[in-house]
Amino acid sequence: MAQTLLIYMAVLSVWAFVAMGYDKRQAQKKNQRIPERNLWLLALLGGGVGAYFGMQVFHHKTRKTHFRIGFLLLAMMDIVIVLAIYGVKLPSAGLF
Repeated sequence: MAQTLLIYMAVLSVWAFVAMGYDKRQAQKKNQRIPERNLWLLALLGGGVGAYFGMQVFHHKTRKTHFRIGFLLLAMMDIVIVLAIYGVKLPSAGLF
Protein backbone atom coordinates (compact mmCIF):
# COMPACT_ATOMS: atom_id res chain seq x y z
CA MET A 1 0.00 0.00 0.00
CA ALA A 2 2.71 2.47 1.02
CA GLN A 3 4.82 1.65 -2.02
CA THR A 4 1.83 2.07 -4.33
CA LEU A 5 1.07 5.50 -2.86
CA LEU A 6 4.69 6.53 -3.21
CA ILE A 7 4.74 5.47 -6.88
CA TYR A 8 1.42 7.26 -7.46
CA MET A 9 2.73 10.49 -5.93
CA ALA A 10 6.02 10.21 -7.83
CA VAL A 11 4.20 9.79 -11.15
CA LEU A 12 1.94 12.77 -10.42
CA SER A 13 4.93 14.85 -9.35
CA VAL A 14 6.78 14.11 -12.58
CA TRP A 15 3.61 14.86 -14.53
CA ALA A 16 3.14 18.18 -12.69
CA PHE A 17 6.81 19.10 -13.20
CA VAL A 18 6.57 18.43 -16.94
CA ALA A 19 3.25 20.30 -17.14
CA MET A 20 4.83 23.38 -15.56
CA GLY A 21 7.69 23.28 -18.06
CA TYR A 22 5.33 22.75 -20.98
CA ASP A 23 3.04 25.57 -19.86
CA LYS A 24 6.02 27.91 -19.49
CA ARG A 25 7.17 27.07 -23.01
CA GLN A 26 3.66 27.61 -24.37
CA ALA A 27 3.50 30.97 -22.59
CA GLN A 28 6.77 32.06 -24.17
CA LYS A 29 5.56 31.04 -27.63
CA LYS A 30 2.15 32.62 -26.98
CA ASN A 31 0.46 29.31 -27.80
CA GLN A 32 -2.43 27.53 -26.10
CA ARG A 33 -1.75 27.07 -22.39
CA ILE A 34 -2.64 24.52 -19.76
CA PRO A 35 -5.54 25.90 -17.69
CA GLU A 36 -4.51 26.94 -14.18
CA ARG A 37 -7.17 24.67 -12.69
CA ASN A 38 -5.42 21.67 -14.29
CA LEU A 39 -2.10 22.66 -12.73
CA TRP A 40 -3.83 22.99 -9.36
CA LEU A 41 -5.56 19.64 -9.83
CA LEU A 42 -2.26 17.87 -10.48
CA ALA A 43 -0.80 19.44 -7.35
CA LEU A 44 -3.87 18.65 -5.22
CA LEU A 45 -4.02 15.02 -6.30
CA GLY A 46 -0.50 14.32 -5.06
CA GLY A 47 1.86 16.12 -7.41
CA GLY A 48 2.57 19.07 -5.14
CA VAL A 49 6.29 18.39 -4.93
CA GLY A 50 6.69 18.25 -8.71
CA ALA A 51 4.50 21.30 -9.23
CA TYR A 52 6.51 23.32 -6.72
CA PHE A 53 9.88 22.28 -8.13
CA GLY A 54 8.63 22.86 -11.67
CA MET A 55 7.55 26.34 -10.69
CA GLN A 56 11.01 27.05 -9.26
CA VAL A 57 13.05 25.44 -12.06
CA PHE A 58 11.10 26.98 -14.93
CA HIS A 59 10.40 30.28 -13.10
CA HIS A 60 6.76 29.79 -13.95
CA LYS A 61 3.89 31.32 -11.97
CA THR A 62 6.40 32.67 -9.44
CA ARG A 63 4.86 36.15 -9.47
CA LYS A 64 1.48 34.79 -8.40
CA THR A 65 1.43 34.62 -4.62
CA HIS A 66 -1.35 32.05 -4.47
CA PHE A 67 0.75 29.69 -6.61
CA ARG A 68 3.94 30.26 -4.60
CA ILE A 69 2.26 29.67 -1.27
CA GLY A 70 -0.28 27.10 -2.41
CA PHE A 71 2.17 24.85 -4.24
CA LEU A 72 4.63 25.06 -1.35
CA LEU A 73 1.93 24.06 1.14
CA LEU A 74 0.76 21.20 -1.08
CA ALA A 75 4.34 19.98 -1.49
CA MET A 76 4.84 20.07 2.28
CA MET A 77 1.57 18.24 2.81
CA ASP A 78 2.58 15.54 0.32
CA ILE A 79 5.90 15.06 2.11
CA VAL A 80 4.19 14.81 5.51
CA ILE A 81 1.74 12.23 4.14
CA VAL A 82 4.57 10.07 2.78
CA LEU A 83 6.53 10.36 6.04
CA ALA A 84 3.45 9.46 8.09
CA ILE A 85 2.69 6.41 5.95
CA TYR A 86 6.25 5.18 6.40
CA GLY A 87 5.94 5.64 10.17
CA VAL A 88 8.29 8.57 10.62
CA LYS A 89 7.44 10.37 13.86
CA LEU A 90 6.86 14.06 13.32
CA PRO A 91 7.43 16.62 16.07
CA SER A 92 4.26 17.73 17.77
CA ALA A 93 3.24 21.34 18.31
CA GLY A 94 2.66 20.79 22.04
CA LEU A 95 6.17 21.42 23.31
CA PHE A 96 5.01 23.18 26.48
